[in-house]
Amino acid sequence: QVQLVESGGGLVQAGDSLRLSCAASRSIFSFDFIGWYRQAPGNQRELVATITRDGTTNYADSVKGRRTISRDNAKNTVYLQMNSLKPEDTAVYYCKGRIILLDYWGQGTQVTVSS
Repeated sequence: QVQLVESGGGLVQAGDSLRLSCAASRSIFSFDFIGWYRQAPGNQRELVATITRDGTTNYADSVKGRRTISRDNAKNTVYLQMNSLKPEDTAVYYCKGRIILLDYWGQGTQVTVSS
């Protein structure tokens, strides 16, 4: 059973920082990639950042320079450091991992940014 569990969300003010965590139930090297996605009310789920098995990172243009994805191999955890948060960053943030052709999603963690 593959599980991904997000944590670290919360209510913050504009300009604050948060670090989200995505803990995997198995080695993160078993995933082709692990990524962070977000879904705001009324919007489609969108990519924020991904990190591949070999450590290559990719970011959505809208968050470049304000987000850093990283991992702790020993803890089987992928992080998303979010700086300079804005009210428009308010969303549920999800972690997704892909193994071959199968995608595994976490349950999501709410991030709310007040102005």
